Amino acid sequence: MKKLRICFAGTPTFAAAHLQALLKAGHDVVSVYTQPDRPAGRGKKLQASPVKQIALEHEIPVFQPSSLRPLEETETLASLNIDLMIVVAYGLILPKSILNAPRLGCLNVHASLLPRWRGAAPIERALLAGDKVSGVTIMQMDEGLDTGAMLDKQSVEVSPTENRIGLEEKLKMAGQMALLRILSNLEKYRSRATIQKDEDSNYAAKLEKSEAFIDWRLSASEIDRQIRAGIGRNPAYTVLSDQRLRILEGSVCMNNSDAEAGQIVESEKNYFTVSCGSGTLQVQRVQLSGKKPTTVKDISNSRPGLFSRNVIFDCEQPK
Repeated sequence: MKKLRICFAGTPTFAAAHLQALLKAGHDVVSVYTQPDRPAGRGKKLQASPVKQIALEHEIPVFQPSSLRPLEETETLASLNIDLMIVVAYGLILPKSILNAPRLGCLNVHASLLPRWRGAAPIERALLAGDKVSGVTIMQMDEGLDTGAMLDKQSVEVSPTENRIGLEEKLKMAGQMALLRILSNLEKYRSRATIQKDEDSNYAAKLEKSEAFIDWRLSASEIDRQIRAGIGRNPAYTVLSDQRLRILEGSVCMNNSDAEAGQIVESEKNYFTVSCGSGTLQVQRVQLSGKKPTTVKDISNSRPGLFSRNVIFDCEQPK
């Protein structure tokens, strides 16, 4: 069977892993699309995306338009004479002209068992909702938001202590497996593609900064999910004496407390426990404003009394 001429479109590390898998498997990736270089680090120097870095290592031509809507972008893609575009966390909208430019259209690797979570933040929304199973879907892209026909799915279990970084790693591996499986017999999978049921879908909106604030009047389970969903990207935080404190690791204790929501009801060397709307949350790892992440034990050694019993965290978000 003749090799397909593939164009890959993606930007972050999650996407880069899929590009790497395609190259390792010997697929003919003739071009790469990724978002423009962005300022990063203290010096704010322009930095290439993880996908671009891999493309350059393999001497693959890279295209970095800020938008795909101009007619010349469709003409550029058409001139590459590709069979298929594979899109993974690219970050730009593909207009109809782009979707139709490759001979076999565009495939997307989406980090949800569609139609469960459509949109920009399926991993975070799955964790916030307490989903016990997640996965990836390979779909034939159309003009809708993650509404295309599904070629295949790969499920993964979401453990009770799973955080965003861990779940993303699982989905990264699942996505690579599913993508390579489909490309081994693309005609078969395309012929049996399944239409999504719109009524089963939810919109996975990108998390707003305001969603990172901890309202201790929520249940301990809800707050625990908020913490795990925010790890690495939008860390959950609380306020103590007008200072932000990120909560990076905790565990749910179902014993209820008569204390006020947000009040520390137990303070030990390695952790402190906070009263919630229902249940309590034991906190083991935090990050003070302007400092590096650390354990409660380390802070207790350097600033004894900071997390004393009866200290109360704010429940109202600062304006």
